Amino acid sequence: MSGLSGQIDGKTHNLPVRVFYEDTDAGGVVYHANYLKFAERARTEMLRLVGVNQSEMANRYGLVFAVRACAVEFLRPARLDDLIEVRSRLVKLAAATLSAAQAVWRGSEELARIDLRIACIRQNGRPARIPAAIRQVLEPYIQRSTQG
Repeated sequence: MSGLSGQIDGKTHNLPVRVFYEDTDAGGVVYHANYLKFAERARTEMLRLVGVNQSEMANRYGLVFAVRACAVEFLRPARLDDLIEVRSRLVKLAAATLSAAQAVWRGSEELARIDLRIACIRQNGRPARIPAAIRQVLEPYIQRSTQG
């Protein structure tokens, strides 16, 4: 599958992103917080492609996914007009959490690594189990290795 939502290659989702002026700081490099925005877009599109629409999840189950923990390692800077790619993998599925490993690449250069733990919560903020129907959709995409 491919298109505006990127594509899934095996168990890895790939989303191309162009670096715009608004993504950069005064030096013309991507502002550090924007890597998290790129990663969020990629995770959302990955979930959409595998069949988990977060709006529908909220409407049907009253549940949402929220980042509980995040670690970012910055390796090299992305710059204005670069075409980068966010590669995303689901690496663990637990009762109420989902772990993801994401990396931002420019061609063959890895620019950043992002490891996340995502909680399934009720709209009031309380934790909740991931519904069986959603677990069933996600399970085939779990890739236990976290290599780039």
